[in-house]
Amino acid sequence: MDRDERLQVEAAQKDPSKFEALYEQHFERVYAFVVRRIHDRAAAEDVTAEVFHKALAALNGFQYRGAPFAAWLLRIAANAIADRWRRSVREVAVEDAPEPMVEPDAGASDRRADVFRFVGDLPADQRRVVIERFVEQRSIREIAGRLNKTEGAVKQLQFRALQNLRTRMEGTDA
Repeated sequence: MDRDERLQVEAAQKDPSKFEALYEQHFERVYAFVVRRIHDRAAAEDVTAEVFHKALAALNGFQYRGAPFAAWLLRIAANAIADRWRRSVREVAVEDAPEPMVEPDAGASDRRADVFRFVGDLPADQRRVVIERFVEQRSIREIAGRLNKTEGAVKQLQFRALQNLRTRMEGTDA
């Protein structure tokens, strides 16, 4: 890892808003790694978003050990791909099993209600990106075309929206 990248990582560890530079710098490489293994654009975009979400959440645990920061991100990506594959295998195995009787979880309903409320409180552009991306399941490229923005701008709006939602959700867990 070169000195500039190391400084970027240290800055992001102190101030998570600085993670944006690392995200922009490594997005294409991580996405290319994931899409070569998954072969489904929408799923690859989801896994890539998951990778950066996990990386941001675990950033304070990152320690420089001689390997570039991208290697750490690609390890997270490889693990996310493996997890997705294991989940899909389990889902296929469970499809034939009878559904268990489950009591409704009031806590889960409250959390969903909080998420909907927090999405509604987001700035208009962030809210629209979240709804189109996760509710309507549109690709970054489709959203960019609909909003007349670059794909990078849409990725940034998504990143900021998820960061805002995470901060608000953490505030409700206390």
